Amino acid sequence: MGSERELRLVEGEFQREVLDKLARLETKMDALMGDAQPGRMKMAEDKIAELEKNDVRRSVYDRLVNAAISVMVSAGIVWLGKRG
Repeated sequence: MGSERELRLVEGEFQREVLDKLARLETKMDALMGDAQPGRMKMAEDKIAELEKNDVRRSVYDRLVNAAISVMVSAGIVWLGKRG
């Protein structure tokens, strides 16, 4: 009889421990995915999208600046060639 009671106590303790861990997991998932508001994943995805957009914009600007520099260098070479 004593071992049956001990078994029930251990089983009940185990169930409480599992439910506690499940509640903590649920809380972490809500924080990660968002619960009625953007979660960390949504915020990270938004930041990545913004960075990608800025990267594309920067790439276009870099190409335009490089083209302008190339034109100026070429014009300088031509100008110096005609002078000399």
